[in-house]
Parts: sequence; structure tokens; C-alpha cells
Amino acid sequence: MKRIIWKTAAGAAVAALALTACSSGDSGDAEPTASSTGPDTSEVTLNFTWWGNDDRAARYNEALALFEEKYPYITVQTSFAAFPDYWTARSTEAAGRSLPDVMQFDLSYLREFNQNGQLLDLQEWVDNGTIDLGGFDETLTTAGVLEDKMIGIPTSTNTFAMFQNPNVIEQTGATFPDEAEYTWEDYNEFIAEVSGAGETTADGYALYGAVDYTGTFWFFIQWLLQKGVTPFEDDGTFGFDEADVTEFLDLTADLRADKAVYPVDRNVSLAPKGGFTVNETASEMSWDNFLAGYVADSGTQNLSMAQIPSIEAGEKALFFKPSMLLSSGANTEYPEQAATLINFLLTDPEVGKIFGTSKGVPADADQRAAVDTTEGSVDAQVIAYEEKVAEQVTESTPIPVKGFGTIEAKWRTLAEELAYGTLSVDEFAEQWFAEAELSTQ
Repeated sequence: MKRIIWKTAAGAAVAALALTACSSGDSGDAEPTASSTGPDTSEVTLNFTWWGNDDRAARYNEALALFEEKYPYITVQTSFAAFPDYWTARSTEAAGRSLPDVMQFDLSYLREFNQNGQLLDLQEWVDNGTIDLGGFDETLTTAGVLEDKMIGIPTSTNTFAMFQNPNVIEQTGATFPDEAEYTWEDYNEFIAEVSGAGETTADGYALYGAVDYTGTFWFFIQWLLQKGVTPFEDDGTFGFDEADVTEFLDLTADLRADKAVYPVDRNVSLAPKGGFTVNETASEMSWDNFLAGYVADSGTQNLSMAQIPSIEAGEKALFFKPSMLLSSGANTEYPEQAATLINFLLTDPEVGKIFGTSKGVPADADQRAAVDTTEGSVDAQVIAYEEKVAEQVTESTPIPVKGFGTIEAKWRTLAEELAYGTLSVDEFAEQWFAEAELSTQ
């Protein structure tokens, strides 16, 4: 594992980056080449899209206003959506070779979109200086390289954290376990304690300990790493089987049976928000950069982060994930201008100041230096958390298999059916693997 130490005006902060390069996919169609005659300042309009909430949209809009001031010949049209809807739209566009000029991208989908040459190789624009990666660690820039093509560049990194709402915990009289040593069983006991307290919000909604965490595929991956299982092999196959899936799902079987996890119908109705962001659950596990969005959506300023539970006390097996990559559709008519926008969002210090750690700890040195680390701020909390768990980051980033986006979505759909009681854990595992075999071919 390679570590980078970076400093801000408020003091030193450490971000450990454990990253792995990968290669897969088929060769695509011919792509636009970088201009050799200097920047093209003809007036153009770029389409840019991302997933996220209103808080992220406000930050992007502020950053893009600065971009259009600096590059008045480029107009940026924007759109955003919740994560599941976002990828449905991108898949539809890919089928028609009409992906956006610039888009926020996720590591999970790189193989899938790369296989037919859907994403622009950005290496030419790195080579000619349009995109400046001088402030990036090399191991981070290789995270978006497949088939020797740079099809995505991470804006930041993140890792898992357990978010807590002290207001809900205090109201229910529950006690969160020792964050350094607690196990999944200890966490389940906490969930049951909060849910069993019988407390409600002012609007009459019952308070719960958490949603059913087994419904998220990435948490299964994290649990596998704690178990010593490699989730994805180099040849694109799985390192786990149906027994691993059922064992993980059974972690919360008693909570589901006792109706001690947040009701699935309520959670679905709140989408893209959820029980934690409307102050109806005491805790939620997610990527550490979610703190800014959680604070904005919930209106609760005293949310806190703890370490995640583990199978063996104290052995977290964390990893740092390249976050919020930026990519361009290979179909773009304006590759140079798209690269210019990508560079601005990746490297401009003012953009680093605007986003802080809301997308993760910034990958670019100048953007990291621009982050406001005033004591008690959201950004300071995220940085402090990553400092605290740095020694627990012992695993390389699991590189998802081809079709990861599809099988991740299938896991989420089956988890809802499991929560409604319309299928068993054995049926979940069987149906998920059937989908996975088709999607990863």
C-alpha cells in the first residue's frame, strides 16, 4: 500500500490510497484525436451529468459558473439523477452511441461501458497537457485505465464509515458499541435496541436502528474481505459462492423476522433519500464522503462517523476506493473542450474548495490544499476519520467484474423482495447467481 501525506493551511492530513490497475474489454471504434494546432475557442455546448443530491448539484453549479467565466466560449448544460436512475439513463444512451460529453463515472461500470469503446481515451489530452495530472499519485490515475486506455480519472478517494445520529440514539436510550472492537453481531444488538425502544419522530414515524445493511452489494464485498475471501479474481470470475451469499444475508435474518430493521416500503417511498437522511434511523453504513450530503439532507449538524463492524474484533480490512471518476463519451464532437472541463473539475483549487470532501478526499494536491479543515467542519471530520482508520486500510481496491452495475442492481432488487418476504435467502442466492452468470459473460 502506498501512502500520500498532504498538508492544508490548517495542518497535516494523511490519506492512504490502496489502488489497483486493471485491464479488460474489447477494442472500440476510432476516437477523436487531440488538436495539434492549439486550443479551439469556437463556441460549443457540452452536456455534463452526474448522480447525487441537491447539495452536490449546488456545488457543481457553483463550480461550473466559475468554469464558464474562465472559458466563456464553452456552455455547459447539466443534469443529474439518483444513482440507480443515473445508470439506466447512461445504458440507454450507450445503446444509441449518445453518451454525454462529460459525465461522472463509477469504477463499478468501467468494464461494462469500455467493452464496446463507449468511453473516450483521455490519454491524448493528458499527453498534450490539456489534462494536468501532475498533482495526482500515479497509482490513482491508473485506476481508470482499461485495455491501455485512460477512460476515467478519479476525482477523489473514500472508504466505508458507520454514520450515527446522536439525536436518535439519545432519544431511544441506546448505546453504540465500542467502534474499534465491535462485531456484526454487536451491531445487530444495537439495531434491535434502538428499534425496540418504541420511540417516534414528531410526525409519528417509528425510530429504527438502521436499514437492512445486507441489501447493499458493496457491504457484502467488504464482509468478504474481512472473511479473507477475494471477491473478484483476475480472470473476471467470482471468488465466492452461493454459501457466502446466504451466510451474509443470514446476518440480519432475525432482525428481519422481528421487523427490527427500517421498513422497506417506507425506505422505497423516500428515495432518493432514506431513513437516515430523514432522521428516522440511528445509523447507516456508507462511504465516508457521504457526510456532507447527509448533513445537508437531514438538517442535522451533529452527525458523527465511527468505524464499521468486523467479523473478528478490530480487523476491519478496509480499502480506499477511487471515487467519482470523470469520463467522456467516445461519441463526443468536442473532445478537446470535454478534456478542458474535466481538467478544471479535477485540478482547479477553487473547485476543491467548493466540494471539500463531499465527493471524497480530493485526488489532486492543489485541490486537497484548498479544502477548508477548520476544526469541527464536515471536511475536517472526514479527513480526521481517514487519518484514524489509515492503519485499518489493509486491502487493495476490489476491481469489479464486467457487468458489475447490472449485478449490483439485481442484488438491490432481490434485497427488496427479501425484505417484503416474497423470497428466501436461498432463492435470493440462486436468482442472483443466475443473473451474474449472464451479465459477466
